Amino acid sequence: MYAILDIETTGGQYNEEGITEIAIYKFDGHEVVDQFISLVNPEKPIQPFVVNLTGINNAMLRSAPKFYEVAKRIVEITDGCILVAHNASFDYRILRMEFRRLGFDYKKSTLCTVELSKKLIPEQPSYSLGKLVRSLGIPIADRHRASGDAMATVKLFKLLLAKDVEKEIVKSFVKTEVKSGLLPKLLDIVESLPSKTGIYYIHNEKGDIIYIGKSKNIKKRVNQHFTGTSRKSKKIQNEVYTVTFEETGSELIALLKESEEIKINKPIYNRAQRKTLFGWALYTQKTPNGYISLKIEKADGRKKEITSFTSLEEGKKILFKMTEQYHLCQKINGLYNTKKSCFQYDTKQCYGACIEKESPEDYNKRVDNFITENSFANNNMVIIDKGRSHDERSATLIENGIYKGYCFYSLNFQVNNIDILRNIIIPMQSNRDTKNIIQRYLRKHKVQKVLKF
Repeated sequence: MYAILDIETTGGQYNEEGITEIAIYKFDGHEVVDQFISLVNPEKPIQPFVVNLTGINNAMLRSAPKFYEVAKRIVEITDGCILVAHNASFDYRILRMEFRRLGFDYKKSTLCTVELSKKLIPEQPSYSLGKLVRSLGIPIADRHRASGDAMATVKLFKLLLAKDVEKEIVKSFVKTEVKSGLLPKLLDIVESLPSKTGIYYIHNEKGDIIYIGKSKNIKKRVNQHFTGTSRKSKKIQNEVYTVTFEETGSELIALLKESEEIKINKPIYNRAQRKTLFGWALYTQKTPNGYISLKIEKADGRKKEITSFTSLEEGKKILFKMTEQYHLCQKINGLYNTKKSCFQYDTKQCYGACIEKESPEDYNKRVDNFITENSFANNNMVIIDKGRSHDERSATLIENGIYKGYCFYSLNFQVNNIDILRNIIIPMQSNRDTKNIIQRYLRKHKVQKVLKF
């Protein structure tokens, strides 16, 4: 659990400042679950330059509570939390100083979003909160007021959590929060999960990830693990201590993240997906008469594939569909074994390549058209799909046939510039699986929009 905060002060000499405003958002890694926002009477005058910067003046604070009156609420909302702030050393120093004045030793673990941003989003022109969030497309309101800056920090931290592909932040969160004791009841774990699209991580008591999955309904899928009778389900039920999750809104992003997370974390109960999901692929070869034939074979990394499939049956089903769509020949593609014309010629969907009535040149143009439209090579596109809420969208970026990553953006902030998109994208690994996951998803599902550039 995280307490994301921002503090405004009077200014003045070091360790003599007073708090004028404080905002704290309690954040569980996915959403804000509690908040505390208050002006504070510092019992000392505010420096003029601070009045100009924040708009908070002495008159506004005369009737505000003094720090000792809000101290208990601050302790309560930050209990069991890691403090997160932009330049955390400043906010933490001010809080400790105010508590010391009350004779209370306030100690917390801290995370600084300046330091995290420098590590996870390098080469930014500025790491000041205002300039950084603007460059990342994060909306910010009430700049230099505690609530506005703290909420911008929440959104920034959410982005940083997503960019932390090695899951160092998440792992530290799990190990901080999971304390030794009795195994929680499986029902309690299920009740804490959302019925939304995303990926989930099943942890053992040490905090290690033992299984990663994706689902359009996380709660329902985890419940299936906990009620399953298979050998793997029983092992998961015996070892599970907690389940963390990440909502994605888009099923495509959930599939891509699941594939990458499994390869990075290598959970012991995800053995089947550590290498590849796609054991069959579509290749081309020339017939003796010069026609390009499309053939499904076992995947071979030495050969250039058009697309891949999880099974031979899936491959045949897709090839039948594409042969019909592009008016190709079932016989040439090995789908109809005959010495005469193919079935589709009889229904006038094949133009006669099977009996050499159509020239190889004309036939191969349609095959090349199929390959161009179904191959990732030199493809530049953005796949726009659902976001995690009704006012958000997701974007998946492919450049020159290489999957670059994904991002989420507010509908109030339209991504109409590829450079802005590159700036806010969460980088991901591009490999054979990611290419085929995207191709397969676009074949089987409708997305909101595909922008080609």
